[in-house]
Amino acid sequence: MAEPKSLRRQRRKTSEKARGTGKFWLGLARGVFYPLTGALARTEVRGLHNIPADGPVLLVLNHVSHLDPVFDAVTVHRAARVPRFLAKNTLWNVPVLKSVLVGVEQIPVYRGTADAQKSLRDAHEALERGKAIVIYPDGTITKDPDGWPMTPKVGVARLALAHDIPVIPAARWGTRDLYDHYKKRFRPFPRKTVKYAFGEPLDLSAYRGKENEPQALREVTNLAMRRVGDLLGEIRGEQQPDEFYSPARKKRDDDGAA
Repeated sequence: MAEPKSLRRQRRKTSEKARGTGKFWLGLARGVFYPLTGALARTEVRGLHNIPADGPVLLVLNHVSHLDPVFDAVTVHRAARVPRFLAKNTLWNVPVLKSVLVGVEQIPVYRGTADAQKSLRDAHEALERGKAIVIYPDGTITKDPDGWPMTPKVGVARLALAHDIPVIPAARWGTRDLYDHYKKRFRPFPRKTVKYAFGEPLDLSAYRGKENEPQALREVTNLAMRRVGDLLGEIRGEQQPDEFYSPARKKRDDDGAA
C-alpha cells in the first residue's frame, strides 16, 4: 500500500485538521479504526491521488457491507482528508459513538421523517465549507446477490450539480467477504484483502445549470454509478451487468415466473 502512505506524507502540510473537541474524537477514531482495519484485511488502493488535497469533493462509492464506512473512512483519511458520511440517524443513539460522530461532523440521515431532506441540506453546507463527502447512491447495502450496484438514488446528482466540484467515482471490493449482512456471516479468518479503485473526476460540464431538471438528475446519477460499476468490474476482473439491480423488478420477475 505504498501509494496511500506516500500520499499522506506528501500532503502533510495540506492535511485537513479537526477543530476543538473534534481533534480528540478524530484522534480516537484513527486510533481505533486504523489498527482494526489492518487486523481484518490487507488493503490495496489505486488512484487515491485523484482525491483533491483540499477543497470540496464528492466521493461516490458502491455499498456491499456494514464494514464499508470503516474501511472507506481510513482509506480517504490516508489521502489527508476527513470524510463526512451520510449515516443512519439511529447511530446517534449509541453512547460514545454519538460523540465521535458529532465530533468529526458526520451527517445523520432521517429516512421517512419530516427531517428526511435535512441530510442533503447538511451535505450541501459541508461542501460549501470545502469538506469531503462520501455518498453511497445505492442508499443501503446492495441486495444484488453478486454484489453489483442497485438502481441509484438521485441525491448524488443533486449534490454534484448544485456545486462546481470534483465528483470522484470509486469502488471497493472485499468487505462483504468479511461481513455479509444478509447471510449474517462474519468471517475474519483467514485474513481478507479489500481492494479500492478511485477514478478520475467525472466530466459533468454538459449538465451544469440543470440541477432542477429530473431527466438531467437521473442521467447524472446513472453516469456516476455506471462509472463506479466500471471500476468495480476492473477490481473483480468481470463485466458489470447491463442494468442496475432492482429488488422491485426482481420480485416482479419472480412473481411472473411463479
